[in-house]
Amino acid sequence: MNITPAGSIFLQIFHSHNRAKVHPPNFTATVMSSDSLPWDDPLIAPLLVLWLYLPGYLSNTAAMLGGKWIPDLTGIPVFTIDGGRVMSDGNRVLGDGKTWNGLIGGTIGGGLLGVLTHSISNGNSVDSAPFLDPLSTYGTNSSEISDAWFYFGGESVTAFTIGCVLGLGCMVGDSAGSFVKRRLGHKREGSVSSKAPLLDTIPFAASAFVFGQFLLAPSIVGSSELLMGMVVLLLATPILHRSFNIIGFRLGLKSVPY
Repeated sequence: MNITPAGSIFLQIFHSHNRAKVHPPNFTATVMSSDSLPWDDPLIAPLLVLWLYLPGYLSNTAAMLGGKWIPDLTGIPVFTIDGGRVMSDGNRVLGDGKTWNGLIGGTIGGGLLGVLTHSISNGNSVDSAPFLDPLSTYGTNSSEISDAWFYFGGESVTAFTIGCVLGLGCMVGDSAGSFVKRRLGHKREGSVSSKAPLLDTIPFAASAFVFGQFLLAPSIVGSSELLMGMVVLLLATPILHRSFNIIGFRLGLKSVPY
């Protein structure tokens, strides 16, 4: 009579248990390499933040499409957010440059960019930084993406939601900056700049960062590990924003180059 050793029985039970496990989808946490931390590198960190927050940074361009290009092409009406209301200082609340068309266009554009960045970086390991997948945690959070409020059962829908949150954050910050500019008397008049470059740039970027940090954990987008890169990128944002606006102006998407 053959007697199976106790160790063999234990191994059979262990392997059987592992085969029975159901693993989550492939966009959950990617294991973080202990000797490769791109968010700690002063050169890679801001590039990583720019990539992950690209839906927020480029949603202003999408807002141009929704607020100017599409209405000009189709003749659909444009609705200003402030409805033309003037405050006690004699200036508009936000002005003609802030429209519901642009806000919706910027938010949806951010969502589409979220899908694009996920498609390009899907499955990338941490060694592929700065091109990390916004639908992964890279070990920065103990929770899984499938536990998040913005997870709706599919990669594309989840990536779209993340992008919309960042796009909306950008739009809110941009409108807040416009409100402050008008209270200070720095309002845009035709082709004349408001002469407030920091208020034209910092609010939309900072707002996108706040939306991401508070609303998008456990995604790497919502990780506090990105804070250093955010600070560095904020310092460079005025130059980036000016560059994007000049490109938009030359393409005919903006009426002014700022």
